[in-house]
Amino acid sequence: MLVVPLVAAAFLSLTDAFDLHVLPLAERFFYWLVLLAIGQSASVLIRGSLDRMPISRARLVLAGILRCVLGSLPMTVAVWLLTSLALSQPLRIARLPDFYLPVLVVTAAMVAINLLAQRRPVETHRTNSDGEAATGAGAAPILARLPPRLKGATLYAVEAEDHYIRLHTSAGSDLVLLRFADALTELRGIEGAQIHRSWWVARDAVETSHRADGKLFLVLHGGVKAPVSRSYTRVLRAQGWL
Repeated sequence: MLVVPLVAAAFLSLTDAFDLHVLPLAERFFYWLVLLAIGQSASVLIRGSLDRMPISRARLVLAGILRCVLGSLPMTVAVWLLTSLALSQPLRIARLPDFYLPVLVVTAAMVAINLLAQRRPVETHRTNSDGEAATGAGAAPILARLPPRLKGATLYAVEAEDHYIRLHTSAGSDLVLLRFADALTELRGIEGAQIHRSWWVARDAVETSHRADGKLFLVLHGGVKAPVSRSYTRVLRAQGWL
């Protein structure tokens, strides 16, 4: 998401937002880049707090608005300080309210962009030839790719490793020469979902979830830990994975 602050900084610099024409173009760009980088960090924190809230979409919007309103307060102070410093102006507290609305608009826009950037994970389902629920996972074409020592094992997860995929099963794991994108198309017949750009997990394989160093993981049978992408978190939580 670094492209968002870069593009926005370039646009605001060229359009002379906040009437900063007294500054050279390069300094205006740096000014906006610093502020937008701070705003992006704030929006990520706000979005992260929303991701942990198992509430309806309507309440999520209200929670997001409230967090933007409150989160814009310290951001307003930062903008006020940086603007006064950049323009060599005295710190006048009376000017603080003038910055709040623009800061609120920018913060809300960046939070909205971050939330909209959340992707829907690729899902696979148990089906038989009639399109009805099947009792087993034998229909999945990818199971034919299991190495001899893993034949008959239950597939827990698929992990991308360069041009290979690693198949995690109840009998261990092994590498298979196959693109991850192609592997996803061969997983029909097993109930599961993509949880990361390089991980697919079978639903029945999940034991629990936990956080470590700010990152979310699904713990699978056998102790395998699969990372969960932030962009998939809300959808997976809504579907009862987390």
